[in-house]
Amino acid sequence: MIVGLLAAASVAAQTPPAAPIASSALSDASHAIDAGRLKEAKLLIARAVSQGSRGAAVERVTADLAFASGKYVEAWSAYQHLAQSEDKQASDCEKGAIAALEIGKRAEAKPLVECAVASPEASWRAWNARGVLADFAKDWTMADDSYAHAHRLAPDEARIANNQGWSKLLRGDWSDAVPFFELAASLDSKSARIANNLELARAALAAELPRRRAGESDRDWAVRLNDAGVAAQLLGDRKRAIAAFTQALDASPVWYDRASNNLKQLSQN
Repeated sequence: MIVGLLAAASVAAQTPPAAPIASSALSDASHAIDAGRLKEAKLLIARAVSQGSRGAAVERVTADLAFASGKYVEAWSAYQHLAQSEDKQASDCEKGAIAALEIGKRAEAKPLVECAVASPEASWRAWNARGVLADFAKDWTMADDSYAHAHRLAPDEARIANNQGWSKLLRGDWSDAVPFFELAASLDSKSARIANNLELARAALAAELPRRRAGESDRDWAVRLNDAGVAAQLLGDRKRAIAAFTQALDASPVWYDRASNNLKQLSQN
């Protein structure tokens, strides 16, 4: 009998407890998410749960998976719950705010943003999100302050400079927007969005309309002409706006009817 008990004790000693195994699976899941291996992360989370993992740790890595997968409604709901719990982390507020902005919940994003930037661990993404919210509220002082914080934390991040440029555009400061878009373009020369933003700002200040790029599709050409028309209209240059909208119609009468609506509205006004 004693021998049997000793043998059982020996087996128990060799079998690691479930909790450390589950914790390791969650850690591996987080690494998989960071590496973009989302299917692997999902399997690891399921393994951790089956091994006894519960609570905030599981909820957080599940929210991270939803966030990385672009399931922002699911992610926002989870992060919001975590941000109100005793186990709150700065990343919960930060990612929750970004997820809220992605689904258009600006009011819900605001407390999460303020929670995120209150932490000394706040990243450039948190400050950038605060800048975006400030732009929506037309709080230009807060926008400038937020983007400045973000830029100090990540001076080589093109998305910050691009947002600074857009912030200037929203105020009608077209000439001030150009240097930010130029900086963004120098930091990320492959971004079509940044290149288009730069051209839009330059077109608004230039006398001529943007020229067609080699190999550019009719629709893309029409979109850029329409953007130039909007820029001219905001600057009060009605003649150039009409020319841009008209050229956009000529470029793609089938695929791009927004220029037609803009031209009609401009004529009515």
